[in-house]
Amino acid sequence: MEVTLLGTGAPAGLPRPDCSCAVCATSLGAHARAATALLVDGALLLDLTPGAAFAAARAGRSLGAVGQVLLTHPHDGPPVEVPAGLPQPARASDGRDVTLLTGHRVRAVAMDAPGTGYAVTGPDGQRLLYLPPGGAPAGLEEGSEPAERYDMVLTDVVGRPDGLAKLRAVGAVGPTTDVVAVHLDHDVAPGAELGRRLAAAGARAVPDGSTLTVGVYEDVPDVPRRTMVLGGARSGKSVEAERRLESFPDVLYVATGGSRGGDSEWASRVAVHRERRPGSWRTKETCDLAPLLAEEGAPLLIDCLSLWLTDVMDAVGAWDDAMWADGGERALRARVAELARAVRSTRRTVVLVSNEVGSGIVPATASGRRYRDELGRLNAAVAGECEQVVLVVAGQAVVLRG
Repeated sequence: MEVTLLGTGAPAGLPRPDCSCAVCATSLGAHARAATALLVDGALLLDLTPGAAFAAARAGRSLGAVGQVLLTHPHDGPPVEVPAGLPQPARASDGRDVTLLTGHRVRAVAMDAPGTGYAVTGPDGQRLLYLPPGGAPAGLEEGSEPAERYDMVLTDVVGRPDGLAKLRAVGAVGPTTDVVAVHLDHDVAPGAELGRRLAAAGARAVPDGSTLTVGVYEDVPDVPRRTMVLGGARSGKSVEAERRLESFPDVLYVATGGSRGGDSEWASRVAVHRERRPGSWRTKETCDLAPLLAEEGAPLLIDCLSLWLTDVMDAVGAWDDAMWADGGERALRARVAELARAVRSTRRTVVLVSNEVGSGIVPATASGRRYRDELGRLNAAVAGECEQVVLVVAGQAVVLRG
């Protein structure tokens, strides 16, 4: 089964004609995207968009053999004329099956937002799922029956990462499922930045006019098992780390800072983090990281190693010069080495957050300088065991490794 993407953008397209934002200003040439529409084996058109016939011709395809046109959502743009020879577009009711003479079977999928998704099974038995913008399949809650796996899923990865997480939770999306981001808008910069964010979710984007073969998964990006996210205060490092796992189910958020009873400012920080996280994530407050890394289980987001180091330095008496010289330094080195070994040997997907403090003002106290130096050593040791390391500056992630 072959799918030609006549467009991959949001309903208004990219760039938007009435928008002067930085993303729209740079979404030119290969980065421009028409409203999303799919041509399946030349026989089925999913969504009819302006200029569909010309888009098909540019991709080396024809709409002459299309026997069914199905719509997923009302278009906000100008009225779309039906090209001569195309059947009148329709929208199947939820749960309805449509069978084409070509042997393709289409089932309308109920959504949790306005619109209709379509699951298409080709004559060869391969399956794809196409979802409208802003929606995810309804009924995929915890405890749902395991679903049959799709070979390809085309969905709004940027706008609804939780929808992808739900599909993964019930087994509808697996490691070999080709997840292609569509309905792309100006929520994220195009080019390398878009590719980087999607790859972290195990997804990819392709240019308008691309023809993809369903079931060929060589281009499916590998999600790094270990990622370290560094950054200064309020740099956006936690947001970057959370974004990397928001399309995965059952994430365990490991908070190393504790609750700090009575500290209202700290409680406010914790509340902001908690509200930002998906409701399906679980939270564990602990600095005992090695056992968690050794266990099998859901992905881990550890935030952050800076506070873990503070806890360890408290435990070994690192703030006292005499205790530091009398075994404290050796004890700290052993704990850091233990953590690095645990990161190296873990079989879980893990994202670790840490502060980068060595580029600022030199601390005025000996204990401050000691902490700065040890955090630098800790970051280097853990980063050395990670497939990907990124530095977040002013909300922008710079890939250092991977």
